[in-house]
Amino acid sequence: MTFTGGPRDWPALVYADWADTAVTLHMWTQVVGKVRMALAAPVNHWWHVPLYVSARGITTSPMPIGARSIEIAFDFIAHRLEITCSDGASAHLALEPMSVAVFHREVMAALDRLGARPRIWTTPCEVENPIPFELDEVHKSYDPEAARRFWRVLVQADRVMKAFRGRFLGKASPVHFFWGSFDLAVTRFSGRRAPPHPGSEILPASVSQEAYSHEVSSCGFWPGAPGVEAIFYAYAYPEPPGFADAAVRPRTARWEASLGEFVLPYEVMRIAQSPDFALLNFLQSTYEAAADLGDWPRGELERNAPEGETA
Repeated sequence: MTFTGGPRDWPALVYADWADTAVTLHMWTQVVGKVRMALAAPVNHWWHVPLYVSARGITTSPMPIGARSIEIAFDFIAHRLEITCSDGASAHLALEPMSVAVFHREVMAALDRLGARPRIWTTPCEVENPIPFELDEVHKSYDPEAARRFWRVLVQADRVMKAFRGRFLGKASPVHFFWGSFDLAVTRFSGRRAPPHPGSEILPASVSQEAYSHEVSSCGFWPGAPGVEAIFYAYAYPEPPGFADAAVRPRTARWEASLGEFVLPYEVMRIAQSPDFALLNFLQSTYEAAADLGDWPRGELERNAPEGETA
């Protein structure tokens, strides 16, 4: 892979400019993500629940429903939610300003018509003060250009993160979009068991202990929140001694104690001379810090980066 992405390929993404749309879209992805969680066969580390970046938006990938398959995809070019079945049946929903309650009702009605409605838990996950989908008339914004811009960032991040993932011979997750935390992530594993994860106020131990059953070095992209701009992040679990003080690249990256993660501000990365290279440097150097300080058997887990990918 040749890293050629420049600032024009990485669009600006200022959270305040699309905050209302971001929260609404987060809840819409939770509706679709919970359908996937209900239909897909369980996979270790909850890998059966995320969504994936596609050429037009974000998709569930095919999910079994009896002997058929069904796929639900956000199309951020045509601004439609597309539901397609392997028997040729389909339905769609225009993506436009509407409450989470209306979106939930319309999606479930479409699945009913297709004979594919699952039972889902309608309370959002990993958010403070969650409002059940069917009751949420608060979040109802949709700015098409903002949604498309967000997806364009995901396309670029997905591209570089997949190249980074390809350097690893050991166990690694797909590059996938977690609708609970609303972030794109990829995780590498040392192969060793980890101590039980304690969980948190919004992520119970029953979930986190499966997600972090083995030692990890994880990284990803998060689009931000009120008062917090978009970032790339990297962390290790368990965190090895000295990790927070490790020297990582580029120099604009920093340790954020409140998050327990290294962060690279998206805007700083975006305006770099080579955003692709800056991001790859961040992903590689934070992994090296976790692996070296955690005594990972790196010789068994890595392959040499192809020419043009060195960071």
